[in-house]
Amino acid sequence: MLYKYYQQHIFPHVLNQVMQVPSLMDKRRELLLPIQGGVLEIGFGTGLNLPFYQNVDTVFALEPSPEIYHLALERVQTAAFEVHHVQARAEKLPFADQTLEHVVSTWTLCSIAELELALAEILRVLKPGGTLHVVEHVLNTNNLYIQRLQHLLTPVQKRLADGCHLNRNIEQALKAAGFNLIEQHYFYAEGIPKLGQLMFFARAQKPHSSDGS
Repeated sequence: MLYKYYQQHIFPHVLNQVMQVPSLMDKRRELLLPIQGGVLEIGFGTGLNLPFYQNVDTVFALEPSPEIYHLALERVQTAAFEVHHVQARAEKLPFADQTLEHVVSTWTLCSIAELELALAEILRVLKPGGTLHVVEHVLNTNNLYIQRLQHLLTPVQKRLADGCHLNRNIEQALKAAGFNLIEQHYFYAEGIPKLGQLMFFARAQKPHSSDGS
């Protein structure tokens, strides 16, 4: 009962504040400004990405939590383009095959329960040559001490932060799912605890053909 209250009424506000760290907002801008047309955003959250969509006409805002989406309403109402709330999960996207040019995920892949299934669904709904735009905190393979702590504390983090994993290797997951990484880099985000400070920024393209080309 208490945990459910925390998830619905406390964590959404904590998330909204934490995700507005300036270093993360800068990366949102870098990731989103080039996108044009229509986009599906996985884990829309409180709508922090909306100001950085400068060339889109429609955003499908996939957010399974009505409590979290409620915090986005003011941003949604002032958006200069159409925003459609999609109350569904990434593991089962309510879109037909090969219908989307762009999918966005900012700090969401860490918390999806069945990541492989979600990536398969994203690949399914993207058109050939379509792109998944991603920024995510990841397993720190550069620091063995931090890496061990990430593995150790992930079960606790999942409870405190709505399923968030500290120890996911997103680059590896994208490649295993069949995406081609056309742009990628790692960076350390200022203002974030060391356990989640290493970030992965990427644009992952669906292959044009079945042989991966």
